[in-house]
Amino acid sequence: MDFSRQSLDQAGFGKWNRIGELSNGTLPDGPGVYLVRYPRAAPSFTELSCGGWFKGRDPTVARESLDANWVTGTDIVYIGKANNLRRRIRELARFGQGHAIGHWGGRLMWQLEAPEELEVSWLETTGRDPYAAETEMITAFRSAFGKPPFANDPHRLGG
Repeated sequence: MDFSRQSLDQAGFGKWNRIGELSNGTLPDGPGVYLVRYPRAAPSFTELSCGGWFKGRDPTVARESLDANWVTGTDIVYIGKANNLRRRIRELARFGQGHAIGHWGGRLMWQLEAPEELEVSWLETTGRDPYAAETEMITAFRSAFGKPPFANDPHRLGG
């Protein structure tokens, strides 16, 4: 799979919405996969995460870890799956607003400067397991870029 905007649009991920501007009417209730993109050319990171402290744990990670997880050559920073896209994408947005929500896996994106610029798009997977679709997409991403998206399965958090 090619992760260019054109290829993603052709695959059905056409409409990109700023994460803070989503409404319930925009989001479907069905299962699917979703992508988060950071439209800036180069990353800038904040010292502290704006994400919620889930189970009392600070979502902030060290700058070295952010640098190690960054993926050059793409603006896709996260690939997710959901049994209910509306619920899961709202949880993602609420976590970024500082609420204690269990969307811990994507927490690195909330240390990007200007997280309000993050955009999300989704693809409903009616009749198909969203977990399998997400796994395929992450596998294709790893194949193309040598590691998972920036905020998926962070591989270097020891810094």
